[in-house]
Amino acid sequence: MCGIVGYVGTKDCCDVLVNALSKLEYRGYDSAGIAVFENGEIETVKTQGKLDDLRNKLDTVGKPQGHIGIGHTRWATHGEPSDVNSHPHSGARVTIVHNGIIENYIELKEYLTNKGRTFISETDTEVVAQLLDYKYNGDPIKTIDDCMADLKGSFALGIMFKDFPDRIFAVRRESPLIVGVAEGECFIASDVPAILKYTRDYYLLEHNEIATLTADGTSFVNEYLEPITKELKTADWDMEAAEKGGYPHFMIKEINEQPTAIKTTITPRIKNGLPCLEECGITTEKLKKFKSVTIVACGTAMHAGMVGKYVIEDLARIPVNVDIASEFRYRNPIVSEGDLVIIISQSGETADSLAALRLAKQKGATTLAIVNAKGSSIAREADMLIYTLAGPEIAVASTKAYITQLSVMYLFAFELALAKETVSSAECKRLVSALLKIPDAVQYVIDNCEEKCKFIATKLINADSLLYIGRGLDYALSMEGSLKLKEVSYIHSESYAAGELKHGTISLIDDGMPVIAVATQTDIIPKTISNIVEVKSRGAKVILVCTDACARELKEGIADYVVEIPHSDELLMPITAVVPLQILAYYTAVDRGNNPDMPKNLAKSVTVE
Repeated sequence: MCGIVGYVGTKDCCDVLVNALSKLEYRGYDSAGIAVFENGEIETVKTQGKLDDLRNKLDTVGKPQGHIGIGHTRWATHGEPSDVNSHPHSGARVTIVHNGIIENYIELKEYLTNKGRTFISETDTEVVAQLLDYKYNGDPIKTIDDCMADLKGSFALGIMFKDFPDRIFAVRRESPLIVGVAEGECFIASDVPAILKYTRDYYLLEHNEIATLTADGTSFVNEYLEPITKELKTADWDMEAAEKGGYPHFMIKEINEQPTAIKTTITPRIKNGLPCLEECGITTEKLKKFKSVTIVACGTAMHAGMVGKYVIEDLARIPVNVDIASEFRYRNPIVSEGDLVIIISQSGETADSLAALRLAKQKGATTLAIVNAKGSSIAREADMLIYTLAGPEIAVASTKAYITQLSVMYLFAFELALAKETVSSAECKRLVSALLKIPDAVQYVIDNCEEKCKFIATKLINADSLLYIGRGLDYALSMEGSLKLKEVSYIHSESYAAGELKHGTISLIDDGMPVIAVATQTDIIPKTISNIVEVKSRGAKVILVCTDACARELKEGIADYVVEIPHSDELLMPITAVVPLQILAYYTAVDRGNNPDMPKNLAKSVTVE
């Protein structure tokens, strides 16, 4: 959600801020703005719309000239998208940008109104700006600390005090914020891509820490206002990794990066032909003790968890529950000592997933995080940690992060089953060997199925609604395929267990309605085929994703369009079979004139409830 940037240095601040914001567009936004110190005054320019609208406005009204400033891309939560509600927001002496939600902003607004303060926007952010201004006593750090005690909720703030035109301040609670450093300049940003053009060195700002940035460097204090020293980190990917590299969109670029992402993720975790997750804090002794597994995640990550459930139960023979993080939090879940709770999150900052992790730890469960973002909150707080080494994923709709989450789930399932002695060492080696072949299978699908998927997408662009169906692992995969299509194409889509069609959903089938079926599991393919015949007989246009072996046995007319993928170990088929579903979603979005990288109303990192 939202993107925060800030700059202190010698460069043209306006250009730096807008460039940095452009690297955070993937987070989702509906307005943008900047504030710059110019001749001792804070000049603010902001507008509803995209960064191009902000650039046009800057060309019209003139760019503020200065070397210190803050910027923001807003995703509306309090108040509609508008110029007035856009960030930055100001009091008389303070200007801020804000990511997050202030839960008690109404009572604070009432308090400040009674003190004579007036408000021009509907945002919770302006309340924070006015509170800072009201409490300001000439000491920025003490003022920020005083205000933090009054604020409830999650937030990251970039702050400028008119009295201190040579510096900016930053603070966070829950919402992510980093502090970048280079020779003679410093930055704040919501995520690393914003600063990669200028530096790869940064500090992670922890909860309730306050940072002061000047051209000479940074300083930090903790929640007790004590000076602290922080570890300087270096991003392990460069600007090129965060650029499109000749592709029209990040989404298709990241689909094409999946074979490499899988290899990078699994290869270091295999030794002597067996999974080895000791570097992640996972040992045979620990695994033997777990009585059950609960997987908690949101969206795409939850769908990776669904595949994980099938695989863990099949191999390790212990019960696995999969919960949506927001539901897990509020249903008094039954987890305790001896249980393992796996939290899956691409960003490592997903608010509901982070809260679920903390709840699981309170109840005595052991926690394992599977995340892509190094140093993120979930990564730091979990008892055990597996990084998915997907590299930067810029498109909002996850592809390579999802496929690496699947890869990690398989490695974990293999090692858990080996520890539980439900598979032999020889069988585990066979499974690992099969997993090592999957990147080549994924590459084959990309090379040989893209044109077919591109053609099929032209048949979907006018659809009002469609269904995805499958059984077992294919059903888990259908859930992700359906989400991917609706995220980027805006076509209403639902996934359904194929065997449930007759229990109500088949009433939705009418002439010409697209139904996308997935059939990769040999023992239940005949059952899935019978469900395809059912919908076909009611007028559905059927698109079938299946193995090449299955395709050879299909009777003519069973499906209108068939996408064949190479057969591998059936337990691993979800990794290969998701690729045509991703490609299909991408081209459907493009054909409908959508930007698949930045779907409307969506954000890459959901850091509020």
